[in-house]
Amino acid sequence: MASSTAFHLLVLFLLSTIQSPTNANLEGDALYALRRAVKDPGHVLQSWDPTLTDPCTWFHVTCDGDNRVTRLDLGNAKLSGSLVPELGKLVRLQYLELYMNELVGPIPRELGNLKSLVSLDLYHNNLTGTIPASLSKLSNLKFLRLNGNRLTGRIPRELTKLGSLKILDVSNNDLCGTIPTSGSFSKLTEESFVNNSRLEGPELVGFVRYNAAGSCK
Repeated sequence: MASSTAFHLLVLFLLSTIQSPTNANLEGDALYALRRAVKDPGHVLQSWDPTLTDPCTWFHVTCDGDNRVTRLDLGNAKLSGSLVPELGKLVRLQYLELYMNELVGPIPRELGNLKSLVSLDLYHNNLTGTIPASLSKLSNLKFLRLNGNRLTGRIPRELTKLGSLKILDVSNNDLCGTIPTSGSFSKLTEESFVNNSRLEGPELVGFVRYNAAGSCK
């Protein structure tokens, strides 16, 4: 009986020492997924060591008092490669700065999970595909700059629901269709949309349908 009790106590002790992944672990894994997906000739990500459980010690990463990632500053860092959906796990991220690199591929729809995001700067890369409608879930977003890429398709009408939006720049892409003019888009100027040769101009309610006939891919 004594040996059985001791065995059970040992099992309980071992179970108590098994920790579930912490937020720091999860966010570190998400950032390291980005590191694996890009080439880094300038070694700006050299400090991103996966054996360190706390990514708050890594360069270009800013955290809050709870050791949650709030800012990622990798603008003009000579990175090439693609964005990763794991970035959507950084739920307290406020600033995602990846402008002026050589990133390719699509914008992950998972970025729509970044409910704390204030600024999304992906301008001057080589991103392709469409603008994810999921970005309309970013209720705190003030700055959305996607200019200078190779994005195609329509401007998602859902983005007009971004009540906090102050600046939008999707110029110098290959977008098509009409420009939404309702909601937060009503205060934007044409400079937000210039140099998209396939854009047909502003949506005129009652005159030009948003989903006007014709191909738009």
